[in-house]
Amino acid sequence: MRMKKVLSLVLSGTLALSMTACSTNAAKTAEGATEENTSKASADAGNLKYSDITLGETGTDISTTIKMLTNRTDMMQDDYTGKTYPQYVADFNKMYPDIKVDIEPVTDYAEDSILRLQGGDWGDIMLIPAIDAAELSTYFIPYGTVDEMKKYVRFATDKQYGGICYGVPTTGDAQGVLYNKKVFEEAGITELPKTPDEFIADLKLIKEKTKAIPLYTNYAAGWTMGAWDAYIAGSATGDSKYMNQELIHAKDPFADPGDGTHAYNVYKILYDAVAQGLTEDDYTTTDWEGSKGMMNRGEIGTMVLGSWAFAQMQAAGENKDDIGYMTFPITVNGKQYASAGANYSFGINASASDENKLASMIFVKWMTEKSGFAYNEGGMPIALDDDNWPEVYSAFDKANVEYVPDEPALEGEEDILSVLNADSELNINNGGDKKVQSIIEHASIGDKTYDEIISEWNTSWTDAQETNGVEVK
Repeated sequence: MRMKKVLSLVLSGTLALSMTACSTNAAKTAEGATEENTSKASADAGNLKYSDITLGETGTDISTTIKMLTNRTDMMQDDYTGKTYPQYVADFNKMYPDIKVDIEPVTDYAEDSILRLQGGDWGDIMLIPAIDAAELSTYFIPYGTVDEMKKYVRFATDKQYGGICYGVPTTGDAQGVLYNKKVFEEAGITELPKTPDEFIADLKLIKEKTKAIPLYTNYAAGWTMGAWDAYIAGSATGDSKYMNQELIHAKDPFADPGDGTHAYNVYKILYDAVAQGLTEDDYTTTDWEGSKGMMNRGEIGTMVLGSWAFAQMQAAGENKDDIGYMTFPITVNGKQYASAGANYSFGINASASDENKLASMIFVKWMTEKSGFAYNEGGMPIALDDDNWPEVYSAFDKANVEYVPDEPALEGEEDILSVLNADSELNINNGGDKKVQSIIEHASIGDKTYDEIISEWNTSWTDAQETNGVEVK
């Protein structure tokens, strides 16, 4: 009996419901099937697992079409200078010619993907949007336990709940700052900044000595603003427990610690840059796609985005070698750190047909282990046995920067951050672009000082803690 049939037998009785949690009900073996040919597929209480898939062997007789939603609209265009999604699919079809993959690009992915998810009719694979961890099992099948998945992929805890992994990262990212080397040279900057004050001083040099925009906010895109949240954990504290374990119990977590670290000094960089005229003239007219070429041409000095953006900036013009990447300008006790973690993660629809669930997991595993996607897009490799790191990370290595992945929430506290985010309306690291946009708005017109903004945030956070009986330590 071929593996596809074995897995189909297991899936048909149990997958539609049991894949949404770790079921203790073992799948019933089909009549006539032997224990030997079902033992691997029926492991983990009958659930299909990532570890069950052997590429080139599992599912070679499947004939179906699966659909995937993506935020990468650029990768669907013929003029994209990197490898396009149709090219990846063509390579996949060399191994699996009868599994067709329909890629649907979504322009406003952060917003529209959630609406599509809630609507239900979205396809088979999507990049998991910002939803509460407790909802993962409602919408997506598990790949296996976190402990199991740690044997195969990096950042297996990124989309997990209750010790179950619901998402496989597309790539891994480190959080730093994009910069144009030529612009820095023209500005006379010979050493990369390591503190907020040094960074602001360098932005002033760029404004004084070059024609480049010192710091491009990308305000209008929205999601680019929420990206600032990723820097308040490891990059600003050096502490892997901060984001998911300590923040929820922190008293006034946005207050100034007085040493140039933590969240206060991350967001203050943005406020000060806008208030001092070191960003674009009109933040409402920023253009994400256009900013790539601007950075490549030296019309922008810096942008605060994850390492995933490095390859896109390089590919946006003829000046690939001018694109640089540096550590976020905060130093903790004499050392610099870089928050590291998953970019979007592949999630497989819990409501898809059994055959499409299997085909989807095959495609996800192929993208992770065979496609070269992470490397091509300038990301950290996801397959645990993949040591092919893009050049962008050499800057961190030379600076002796330590990567800091976020540890997951403690058992019993998995939902607290989501609850506090919702009640405070701050949405830290969860699509909180509006609060960061508000920094730019207030700094631009000068109607609120930075400390007034931070005081409001701390009040909102404290009120949410008190409302939900969260212990403050």
